[in-house]
Amino acid sequence: MRIDWLYTGVTVLTVTAITAAEMAAPTATAHADNDNNTLVVNNKRLNDSVVANIYTVQHKAGCSNDVKISPQLQLAAQWHTHDVLNNRTLDGDTGSDGSTPQARADSAGFHGKVAETVAINPALAINGIEILNQWYYNPTSKAIMSDCANTEIGVWSENSFDRTVVVAVYGQPEQSGRTKTRQQSSTEPTRVVPENVPIDPSPDYDASDEIEFGINWFPWILRGVYPPPAIPP
Repeated sequence: MRIDWLYTGVTVLTVTAITAAEMAAPTATAHADNDNNTLVVNNKRLNDSVVANIYTVQHKAGCSNDVKISPQLQLAAQWHTHDVLNNRTLDGDTGSDGSTPQARADSAGFHGKVAETVAINPALAINGIEILNQWYYNPTSKAIMSDCANTEIGVWSENSFDRTVVVAVYGQPEQSGRTKTRQQSSTEPTRVVPENVPIDPSPDYDASDEIEFGINWFPWILRGVYPPPAIPP
């Protein structure tokens, strides 16, 4: 049995016990964990942090609305995330089948105009700062994030050992009257992503936070400084 620790400098990613039987098993892709508080790649936290960052960017741009999670947009984001993760030639909005963000949102049951931002990192993981750097300093992506008309959002992320993909789909829902008419005439039931849980105002605290604290501040502890200052050495 061997214990592997993978650390990005921001979050403890995983602790796995590997046996001979597990080595022979196929490698699983990390998905959103539905708030499962174990030492695994915690995609739900990442997804929620992206939504929180979009909220901050919008309010700094003068928006007064609170962006809300849309199950339909999240489903569209999930589709494209999976597509980009498994098709290495993809690096943007267009899917392997030629689909556009609007087409995927329509298929997921969202009624309204949409836009999309995609972040790709050639590594096992990505953190919120890296995502924000990719989008905030890109004029097109920043304009999408800052658009106050984008009142709904869906975020999804997936990981492989050498590729991490994060997709955010932003939506401008149609007026309630028009939306109601279209929904009544539709025979296709709305598909809802089970993972969709509104951001919890209470922090998601578990054992991984203790490990992260210890690793981040260990250099200070070695210097005899405790409690550690706000900024690591």
